[in-house]
Amino acid sequence: MKKPIVVVGSINMDLVIAAPRIPVSGETIIGTGFRTFAGGKGANQAVAVARLGWPVYLIGKVGTDVHGHDLRACLEEAGVKVGTVGVSNGSSGVALITTDRTGQNTIIVASGANDLLLPQDIDENDDLIRSAGFVLCQLEIPLATVLHLAHLCCRFGVPFMLDPAPVRQLPRELLEAVTWITPNESETRQLLAIDLGDNPLQDATAMAEAILGMGPKNVVLKMGRNGCYVASELPHLRCHNDAYPVAAIDTTAAGDAFNGAFATALLHEWDVQSATRFATATAAISVTRRGAQPSMPTLLEVTEFLRERGSDVSAWASDCSDHGEVTGSTDLKKETR
Repeated sequence: MKKPIVVVGSINMDLVIAAPRIPVSGETIIGTGFRTFAGGKGANQAVAVARLGWPVYLIGKVGTDVHGHDLRACLEEAGVKVGTVGVSNGSSGVALITTDRTGQNTIIVASGANDLLLPQDIDENDDLIRSAGFVLCQLEIPLATVLHLAHLCCRFGVPFMLDPAPVRQLPRELLEAVTWITPNESETRQLLAIDLGDNPLQDATAMAEAILGMGPKNVVLKMGRNGCYVASELPHLRCHNDAYPVAAIDTTAAGDAFNGAFATALLHEWDVQSATRFATATAAISVTRRGAQPSMPTLLEVTEFLRERGSDVSAWASDCSDHGEVTGSTDLKKETR
């Protein structure tokens, strides 16, 4: 029986304006379109896992507003188990997102109900966390809750993956409880208080080692079009993986797609390099679609993507056949109204 992935984190409604470019401070420009999508880093990662056919629970909170109802409905439709999603009086989380014609974005989040996900909510689900094959978390919920969760995962011996976004100062006791930490370029720069310069690939090894020195057991540096760099202790591994060139139109949830796929691949017992390639392909597909949760591909879609690019997908293909319910359809490719 598969051990589920448990995601603990934010659930937001994304209000997305497309524009020719990101405006500078004090500037007003005319957008080219507006859409509303289900999002939030926690919910995005849970949907990424569900679309890949792995059982997944989400521990989070929505508000009593209309967004809360819609957000739960989107999660259920994606196959995420939502019995652990609570409801708090007030507003749900909301993100204001601007995307430019190259797919780059800026994001401002109003936390709403996400700020009310507290350590006692984690304790109420400790049996579920104990049963998990992987626990995924981010930083759009209170830091005290993240730290409490990390301690619980350590006590239960459950692998804990932290996406340090939005980045902030993190206590050493939290970092030492992390099995995998997955910062992007800006988060790496802020975690290490350094300037990456024009060619972060040259410094990837040093940056990864510096992050490992802060306490995590393993690190993946997510570097966008530069791919990613993996530093793993068990097995000892240091490697760079190229990104797959695609025509990006929206990078909003690429990191969430990567994390959900990476954890799923590791639970399939694929080696770290194969898991990284799989996660990189999943993220590549996601940036070719608009929206956060609607951009998440199925296992079949990722397998076909890799096969078309000459990758050996024999292991993944067999897993596709084991999950006949996972199809290439894109039922989630619609906006929430």
